[in-house]
Amino acid sequence: MSKVWLLLASLFFYGWWNPLYVTLIISSILVNYGFHKLIKAQHNGGRKKMLLVIGIGLNVSVLGYYKYADFFISNFNALTGDNYNLLHIILPLGISFFTFQQIAFLVDTYKDVVEEMELLNYALFVSFFPQLIAGPIVHHAEMMPQFFDQSKKRINAENISKGLFVFNMGLAKKVIVADAFGKIANAGYGHASILGTIDSWVTSLAYTVQLYFDFSGYTDMAIGIALFFNIIIPNNFWSPYKSSSIKEFWRKWHMTLSRFLRDYIYIPLGGNRKGAFRTRLNLMATFLIGGIWHGAGWTFLFWGFLHGLGLVIHSFFEKLKIRIPYVVGLGITFLFVNMAWVFFRAESWGDALHVLNSMIHLETTGEGFKLISQLYDFPIWVAGVVLLFAPNSQEFAERFQINARHAVVIVVLTVLNVTFLNSSIDQEFLYFDF
Repeated sequence: MSKVWLLLASLFFYGWWNPLYVTLIISSILVNYGFHKLIKAQHNGGRKKMLLVIGIGLNVSVLGYYKYADFFISNFNALTGDNYNLLHIILPLGISFFTFQQIAFLVDTYKDVVEEMELLNYALFVSFFPQLIAGPIVHHAEMMPQFFDQSKKRINAENISKGLFVFNMGLAKKVIVADAFGKIANAGYGHASILGTIDSWVTSLAYTVQLYFDFSGYTDMAIGIALFFNIIIPNNFWSPYKSSSIKEFWRKWHMTLSRFLRDYIYIPLGGNRKGAFRTRLNLMATFLIGGIWHGAGWTFLFWGFLHGLGLVIHSFFEKLKIRIPYVVGLGITFLFVNMAWVFFRAESWGDALHVLNSMIHLETTGEGFKLISQLYDFPIWVAGVVLLFAPNSQEFAERFQINARHAVVIVVLTVLNVTFLNSSIDQEFLYFDF
């Protein structure tokens, strides 16, 4: 009965934004569950593989329609000179996340590493509301045993306390830090063509800080809420901006997406088993797919290309056994990631190129400085830098104990969050758009 209640709560949560899209996620669950049953029942290898290909194709087609239809139409119009109307489709929340999650499940079903599953358990695995909207991208092997564990049906005061602590840390990341830097980033990218050098650096760095605290904040909130139900979902970030190489960065940034790309794209392409050239080609293909997954635009594809290129270059350094001092590697990696984020955030190629050009060529314009100079809030930047290089929220969570000191921290964070939730800054989570 508890699983039924949790499933209904998850569907209600998803439908709060737009009740019509509840039918989409239910249909997706039913269709993928049907393919799970068909694949499990099939003993002919060729037919089994055909069912997998059809199942993946349907998932990708649905995702493609909602996420990329207008992108393809606009590019087709640009190439042919036609003027087909855009569909202006509203992207359903979380579709990228629950689509990838179900593709992974079908692949594992095909590999016979998944036992036959009841519909209720599968539906709960897909729709569990804390991570439904923006991840982490959970794996059936880490979730299903928890749903079957009878001990998790009891109230656990320690998990509730720790969940409240982690949730409030995540919410503070969002409403106190990310939204403050988001105000700066939005002002800069909203007027990219008139920014000078200082403005462009401030704008790019503000978005770099905003994106991390926004997305990792959502992850912390998801982890915290899941703990209320005694469910442990995987961490998604581990101080990625402290990385001294691009390879290390992708082991610490959006870790569940990196895992999915490795296990279900990079390794099936051949991974590193077919020689150095093929390995680098596979890396590039994987990150091009990762780039376009993030958004329907050439800037996202190019962002993926840059990270693929960075990993390819890193592989040459590894082969030559060239070791870069940690501090130098830290600086190079951070600068590379920060400049690549410009393509991720900019509204167009032109805006991205202008911001980067201004950063590199020391262009100054009084107009741009007047626009966002009032946003160079010194305390905000000091807080951002300290928080970026302080222990991360999961390290704090590992030290959590039920005592008076942590109770005071929870109360203070709650009061601060409520105060900032009622402030004039009002921004959605960034990864709701992906």
